[in-house]
Amino acid sequence: MRLVIRKLIPVSATFVLLIACGNNNNASPKTKTATYSVPFNTSELLKYNPKNADKRIDEFFHKLHNKSAFNGNILVAKNGKIIYENALGWANHLTRDSLKINSQFQLASVTKTVTSTAIMQLWERGKIRLDQDVKDFFPNFPYNGVTIRLLLTHRSGMMNYVYFIDDLYRAHHWSEKKGLTNFQVMDTIAKYKPAPFNKPNKRFLYNNSNFMVLGSIIEKVSGESYTNYVRDNIFKPAGMTHTAVYSKADYDKIPADVVGHDRNSWRYSVVPNVLDGPVGDKGVYSTIGDLYLFDQALRAGRLIKQSTQDSAYTDRNPMIRGHFNYGYGWRLFEAPGQKVVYHTGWWHGFRHIYVRDLKNDVTIVLLGNLCNGALLHIDELFKLEGMPVIRKGAYNGSGETSED
Repeated sequence: MRLVIRKLIPVSATFVLLIACGNNNNASPKTKTATYSVPFNTSELLKYNPKNADKRIDEFFHKLHNKSAFNGNILVAKNGKIIYENALGWANHLTRDSLKINSQFQLASVTKTVTSTAIMQLWERGKIRLDQDVKDFFPNFPYNGVTIRLLLTHRSGMMNYVYFIDDLYRAHHWSEKKGLTNFQVMDTIAKYKPAPFNKPNKRFLYNNSNFMVLGSIIEKVSGESYTNYVRDNIFKPAGMTHTAVYSKADYDKIPADVVGHDRNSWRYSVVPNVLDGPVGDKGVYSTIGDLYLFDQALRAGRLIKQSTQDSAYTDRNPMIRGHFNYGYGWRLFEAPGQKVVYHTGWWHGFRHIYVRDLKNDVTIVLLGNLCNGALLHIDELFKLEGMPVIRKGAYNGSGETSED
């Protein structure tokens, strides 16, 4: 995700932040937090000795850092063991603070994997139905026929709230320092009724609005904030002690040490603004180690059942380039004997890829805070681990590997 200025959307009335409405949405009673009796040894999972670093991977990433300006943290694990881990570059170029292994990055759209897991938890617990309409939770929602399933698969047809809110604020010269809550965005959409892109279920259209609405549904159904729900039902059970949700609606200054840098240059550090308030589509801050624990908790069935995970990892759209698809909050790569689930992230100076090769039991976490093309040059890494190349441009229209 990234902030882009679009053609202004006409507005007719003076905008009101609707704070009272945002905090009074008749939320359901809090859901009961899940408890787990199966031990989950996070310290054992996170064991790593730099002396045993995979030399091929180490050479590859130093080359990527020096020649392609990759700046960020790296974790590669195979068969349940971390085989490479490193932090390369600056957390904040202006102050020359170096990245640390436990530096927290704004996960951008990698957050969607957390949101989809939370939604599938609520479905398992009988709190929601996947074909339930958004209007069941938000009666003033201005679009008909939008279901949870369509939101999960990016088939809702909604407009992108990021551009809508950005245009609205720029048109009226409102301050962008304070972030909006999810409920405030939902009320704003209900008030202004921006035109959708197309009809529900017409086609796949990746769109941040889908997961912002899912974040809102999590809050409405659970009776608590998205922040608290995912903390208690995902982060704690997975042992993710360095992970949190930071919203500009709650914080004047985001309490994380890693600064995003945009426009392929260290000169452009990005300050969080009004669009860093809504969560669900983004907003989770985490580390490479905690994302590995998330991977392992999912593999262990600690967060949702295996059958539920399989459903989330099922193709829900027409195949792209013969291999690529989208399930419930996960990007998918499939080939004979291959199954990779992953997600990318791009928002306010952060750019990431989180890859889980289910067949070869490989996990790759690359979190970067300099938005450039470095992550377009990681084909060699996939090949080193015997994985398919997870890059659409590496395949032609028939799904075969391209020569270029």
